[in-house]
Amino acid sequence: MRFTAITHVYFLGIGGIGMSAIARYFNSKNCTVSGYDKTESPLTKSLVSEGITLHYNDLGEDVLQFVHSPENTLVIYTPAVPTSLEEYKVLKSNGFAIKKRAEVLGIIASDYKCLAVAGTHGKTTSSTLLAHVLKNANIPCDAFLGGISTNYNTNLLLEKGAPWMVVEADEFDRSFLQLHPFISVITSYDADHLDIYQTSDALKESFQDYANQINPSGKLIKHHQLDLTSKCQQITYGISEDFSTIDYCGFNLRYENGKFLFDLKTPQQTWEALELGIFGIHNVENALAIIALCTNIGLSENTIRDGLKTFQGVKRRFEYHIRGNDLVFIDDYAHHPTAIAQLIASIRLIYPALPITGIFQPHLFSRTADFMDEFANELSKLDNCILLPIYPAREEPIEGITSDVLLQKITSPKKSLVEKKDIMQTLKGIKGVVLTIGAGDIDRLVEPIKMELIQA
Repeated sequence: MRFTAITHVYFLGIGGIGMSAIARYFNSKNCTVSGYDKTESPLTKSLVSEGITLHYNDLGEDVLQFVHSPENTLVIYTPAVPTSLEEYKVLKSNGFAIKKRAEVLGIIASDYKCLAVAGTHGKTTSSTLLAHVLKNANIPCDAFLGGISTNYNTNLLLEKGAPWMVVEADEFDRSFLQLHPFISVITSYDADHLDIYQTSDALKESFQDYANQINPSGKLIKHHQLDLTSKCQQITYGISEDFSTIDYCGFNLRYENGKFLFDLKTPQQTWEALELGIFGIHNVENALAIIALCTNIGLSENTIRDGLKTFQGVKRRFEYHIRGNDLVFIDDYAHHPTAIAQLIASIRLIYPALPITGIFQPHLFSRTADFMDEFANELSKLDNCILLPIYPAREEPIEGITSDVLLQKITSPKKSLVEKKDIMQTLKGIKGVVLTIGAGDIDRLVEPIKMELIQA
């Protein structure tokens, strides 16, 4: 299929963060864009305001009113949408080309020098930071992001004639194997998506397959703890006091006068007192990866410094909603034990004297089953742990895997299991740091929680 012949694009699952970026891309190309999603959200409302037609019911045969001929209609779906959907079956039986989101993104990216960020953690913040540094340096780039950039309030950046494309390379369903980047960052390959990969070794093997697809004349920028090989030049980064084995080594992390600072040892020199516009130990590691990439495409230290300092982050990634002396409210997308560990460690560094209340919504029965003990261990580091029921997403329940079982394993001084409708009552009178944590629909609670805490 030639995209130049496409006049209509129809999305099955348009409300996802990756799908919506591609919808915006085709909308910018003056295609007629429409789609289905299961539920309305702030993101789908934004798409409607941009002229995209959406609906929230499975229309079956009536879906044909939104498409043109099979020759100039592209149908894009996400694996989160079941193939039992009537719309899917109707479109397939009528001969429409139906492609996965990842395949379409790979086709689009093939026309650019692709700068990709892969990893089980950190890829959304890192890719958004990279796009911001390039844009701030007046280097034209297009960017497909896995989150809503706070600087630009969108997950898609487009500039006419841009030679570079920044993409988030998603390991779910092996989607990133559709990409052949010029340069790629790989942040991590901690065990995850075991419903897809079955074993951590299979996940690592997939990351190795991805690394093999990087342009041999390009570069692989990887966390120093990762055991990956590549035909291209390899550059390492990480936080350590030992500079001997890491090319871009961050050290001396500190929080001073409301600023998050760190120092950096590069292969050539030392950069002192780099200021990062967002907080978090994990975000320093993300920044190190982007510094390594940007210096290797010719950006200067001062240009990179300015990009780091002015970066405002990504929605739902260490996102402040209240920032007082005795009350702080932060929302974070963390949904894996490693990410939760990094989040809590960062909070302890910045607010050592304040108690931490964490409201966690487990995401997926399978992930909860795979990491039950690891979740319990990290959540036990909270002073007050409030659990919500498991968000199922695309899954059916698994017998014996519940938030109540997880709660019994948690050893926090204070812990409880609460339904979403009762969460406000639980928060009355709370002070210190309050965290909402998770990748499900816990974000719908952020604004109500904010108002409750402000009024308390």
